[in-house]
Amino acid sequence: MANTTTPPARRFIKRWDVESITGLSCTEIYRRIAADTFPSQVTFGPKSVVWIGSEVLAWCEERIAESREAA
Repeated sequence: MANTTTPPARRFIKRWDVESITGLSCTEIYRRIAADTFPSQVTFGPKSVVWIGSEVLAWCEERIAESREAA
């Protein structure tokens, strides 16, 4: 019998979408990537990068959870 489960769809999002979702500026996004505290981008070409939407959303959920624990 064939496996009928399908993997979750990956959605690639551009930087302006990341900025809109997180509220972070372009500079802050790259600063956090360099500090290894934000999901890294995926390179599509010499001038094209994207992020995996689910990773960005998971990062947001982690920030929310941390905020709730600290309160």
